[in-house]
Amino acid sequence: MTETRTGTNRSAGISYQQLLDEDSHPVRDILRVESPMPPGPTRVPVERYFSQEFHDLEVEKVWKRVWQMACHEDDIPDVGDYLVYDIAELSFLIARTGDDTFKAYYNACLHRGRLLRDERGKWARELRCPFHGWSWNLDGSLKEIPCEWDFPAVDPCEYKLPEVKVGRWGGFIFINPDDDAEPLADYLGDLSEQFTLLPFEERYKVAHVAKVLRCNWKVAQEAFSEAYHVVATHPTILGGIGDANSKYDVFGNYSRALSPNGTPSPHIAGVPAREDLPDGKLYTKLRHPLSGAVYEREAEGRVLVTAADGRTGLFTDAGTRIEGDLGQVDPNMCDWIGGRQLAGAETVSAPRSNGAGNSAKNVRAAMAAPGREALRDVLGDRVDEISDAELIDSIYLTVFPNFHPWGSFNPIVYRFRPHGSNPDECIHECMYFVPVPPGEKRPPAAPIHWLGPDDDWVEAPELGMLAKVFNQDVYNLPRVQRGMKTMKSKHIIFADYGETKPRHFHQLLDKWIAKD
Repeated sequence: MTETRTGTNRSAGISYQQLLDEDSHPVRDILRVESPMPPGPTRVPVERYFSQEFHDLEVEKVWKRVWQMACHEDDIPDVGDYLVYDIAELSFLIARTGDDTFKAYYNACLHRGRLLRDERGKWARELRCPFHGWSWNLDGSLKEIPCEWDFPAVDPCEYKLPEVKVGRWGGFIFINPDDDAEPLADYLGDLSEQFTLLPFEERYKVAHVAKVLRCNWKVAQEAFSEAYHVVATHPTILGGIGDANSKYDVFGNYSRALSPNGTPSPHIAGVPAREDLPDGKLYTKLRHPLSGAVYEREAEGRVLVTAADGRTGLFTDAGTRIEGDLGQVDPNMCDWIGGRQLAGAETVSAPRSNGAGNSAKNVRAAMAAPGREALRDVLGDRVDEISDAELIDSIYLTVFPNFHPWGSFNPIVYRFRPHGSNPDECIHECMYFVPVPPGEKRPPAAPIHWLGPDDDWVEAPELGMLAKVFNQDVYNLPRVQRGMKTMKSKHIIFADYGETKPRHFHQLLDKWIAKD
């Protein structure tokens, strides 16, 4: 790496504001807003990532009190449809009770506590417990008790299903178990201003993948909240992302990152220029942008690495040496090249260098053009007023505690949540939301595709290239979880600026934990 100390308070290279100045189309004011978090790195106790006591504290102080995205309206499209939302040890039942009305209940029978529902379902006319048959109407009122004569102490008015507060934003259904919680609109603030070009109300869900990870939910969430990890974890994209020149802002209960694409990482500035590989392939033969080593797939699980000085070595897809003159290589590159591949991956050519004559302005404009035309059928001539930045940059937001909608036209939405009562595991969800075709009926929402902790992300081909990117991310996460437990230091540390989003999260988490 060449970008370390710069003598300034930012990385070398073009800033995000400068890129906006060079945009080929008008730039919305919302992208130019500067709302940085005050400086000063955040030190976080490592025990909050694996302590059962802290997990239990989060349940009491956060999950029982905070607004959280439970599902999307399209997940329960018809009256009587319902969905189970689990968070830690808690379980809630979200039901469509009318054409445009929703209710949420604690998912437990008031007789002996059996879960009313184990999974989502359709067209229910009542909510009947499978254990003893107690049942409730969709509006929560008590409908029937078998042998009701034997329960003289039960007043039907007192045995309605306890409700959970419901709020709606962008087609998403939020719940809050705290009866005294502020309205969702107040909690989200001006979040909708970030999504005026293509509001989520005009999109539908085409993919939903959930994978169990062997790490705390905060470890996973933080890995997807900053671009600081790109240089080590995602070397394959350094030629086209200004990772260390990302822009970060905080707004009340949410934060924002804007990572520019179509401009090189400052980490590769000064790296000797090398010719493109004539037979390079994006997934099977690629040059490392920093070391210059060539990684070539020999078979699944086997990668031949040729260093810039000609030495070679054979490695597994996890970066473990098999034989040869090399002792250590990049495990993330080994996984990218030697790991499981998506169908047709072997035919995808490696990206070519832009050439000295192409400015970032020209490259970004060329990258944005196809996306602008693809949206013309949806937005009409409005696309001619949309900036390149909105079409190609990675704009990703985090709404405390765990909702991550990507901005502008990117389809990605993440959610991270604890996996039951185990602080060492979590669930990472990735959803894609795309525009509803003009003049067509709203398509049905994609169901959840579940992956276990040992499943490969490429088993979810609906995610496309992102599945390969996720494999690089999750390679690190269980090792972070284990490493935190063996640290001599009792805290981790976040950067002043480049890790603004996790810093902001922990600032808010501290506030919620401190509440009475």
